[in-house]
Amino acid sequence: MKKIAIVYYSGTGNTELMAESIADGASNRGAIADIFTAKEFDVSMMDTYDAFAFGCPASGVEQLEVIEFEPMFKECLPKLKAKHISLFGSYGWGDGQWMRDWEETCLSHGADVVHDYVICVETPDGETLEACRHMGEALAMLPLVKS
Repeated sequence: MKKIAIVYYSGTGNTELMAESIADGASNRGAIADIFTAKEFDVSMMDTYDAFAFGCPASGVEQLEVIEFEPMFKECLPKLKAKHISLFGSYGWGDGQWMRDWEETCLSHGADVVHDYVICVETPDGETLEACRHMGEALAMLPLVKS
């Protein structure tokens, strides 16, 4: 059975709602979907999952949240090579540049980004939550990779 880790930081609850919808989509397709906050997840857990959805809202001047999420994610970067991942998050200003930069960082570390990122301004609406469910379904439907 496919195991998916959904790892996120949420200051307002918006990104958390997105994470829950991703888990619903993955579970609906028969995967085990474990949700972790950035504080609960660390690089040692990377080898126990088949796919990952990482979520973080834009912070500061369109960057990842720097206290909890970014330090955890930087530790995971060397383990992204050939890992199936997707990205998601919310923002309140700007145009989503933080997500484009984040995706490029993941690709440059060899990640297999398997679904278009999902972003929204402030609280996710029904369309955004549906896109998150589709993301979870897509992660669940990927073939297992043998190490």
